[in-house]
Amino acid sequence: MKWLSALNALRHRNYRLFFIGQIVSLTGTWIQSVAQSWLVYRLTHSASLLGLVGFSGQFPVFLLAPIGGVFADRHHRHHIIIATQTASMLLALILAALTLTGHVTVQQVFLLAGLLGAVNAFDIPARQAFVVDMVGKEMMMNAIALNSSMFNAARIVGPAIAGVLVAAVGEGWCFFINGISYLAVLAGLLMMKIPNRARSGAVIPALEGILEGFRFVRRTRPIRALLLLLGLLSLMGMPFAVLMPIMADQVFHGGARGLGLLMGASGVGALSGALVLAARQQLRGLGEWVSFSTFAFGTSLILFSLCWSFWIAAALLVPVGFSMMVEMASSNTLIQAMVPDHLRGRVMAIYSMMFMGMAPLGALVAGLLADRIGAPLTIGLGGAACIVGGAIFHRHLPTLRDEGREIIVALQSVGGDPSVEAPGDDTLLPSRQTDKK
Repeated sequence: MKWLSALNALRHRNYRLFFIGQIVSLTGTWIQSVAQSWLVYRLTHSASLLGLVGFSGQFPVFLLAPIGGVFADRHHRHHIIIATQTASMLLALILAALTLTGHVTVQQVFLLAGLLGAVNAFDIPARQAFVVDMVGKEMMMNAIALNSSMFNAARIVGPAIAGVLVAAVGEGWCFFINGISYLAVLAGLLMMKIPNRARSGAVIPALEGILEGFRFVRRTRPIRALLLLLGLLSLMGMPFAVLMPIMADQVFHGGARGLGLLMGASGVGALSGALVLAARQQLRGLGEWVSFSTFAFGTSLILFSLCWSFWIAAALLVPVGFSMMVEMASSNTLIQAMVPDHLRGRVMAIYSMMFMGMAPLGALVAGLLADRIGAPLTIGLGGAACIVGGAIFHRHLPTLRDEGREIIVALQSVGGDPSVEAPGDDTLLPSRQTDKK
């Protein structure tokens, strides 16, 4: 029965529609992601350009997400997501047409990746904040974990399909499949019934609205610490995925199918982590999960970088995916529990900057570094940096836990977040409650 509770958020009709549409669309997104990496690698055989295309696709999120966050707090999030998903579909179909007609160039891939990144800068904050609009605060933690589950279910299926399709019919059909997959999510969004809620920040000038979100994060130490740790993982650890075509081809000699299997193995681990979190009913101890998952992520990356056997490497990517997902989803849940509703879009925009925005910088650096010292050593160094960051976070965790609990209790007292068990519940660290008994 405990595992059945992991599906609680699906009792909401709007979330069911969102979930079904997203899992189809995200499968297409992962198909395109793997095919695009393989296309760039096939055209250039350059680790630097692999890193650069990752940079061009995600750096716009870092630049534009604050504006996207203001949009998410001021306008109807449902309408924003419909617009961004439509734009993403059109960009995928353009890339498909260019590739299938044989006219695609690396420069065009870079341009379209950059445009998609700009769209994501508005899509991600709205989509993250839209969770509460669909299920309410009482189901927020479960819905966030289920979002991670569908993301990683798609991450398992998508790369495996991409590996087969790229080898059989080429990259262009992968991009076409991604384009038409957006029809599922658009159909679900159009079938939803979402009340038109007024946004409290509408009278504040745009720049002041952006600065208000940054000031809140700066003065809220638990949120600031979680975001900095997430930014470190995105910068130093997550670029391992950008270098996966090199590992699959040059180190393990597995080609496009090997790339799909390696990415799928990481997805299996990430899906397992998301399902474990979905079964949780409370915030207690999530800070410890963030800390230990960061250690596990760094350690698994180092072991992967030292491996020369394809199947052992694939097995090691399971804990890589598991720990990465636990860290990200736990951080997301804790942050959303500590942020007031009127700032949710802007704070989730900063979350997007750390999650998606720092990754392109890491991808660029990793690509340049891999050209000089090799992909395995680059991945190993990233894992070591994650371990250092986890140690620093763990050292400050008791203080962060106390401050985080006070914030959540204060939000409860004004009706800000009823999703936590009761005032005094431990959120970031469980052991201190025992000390006070």
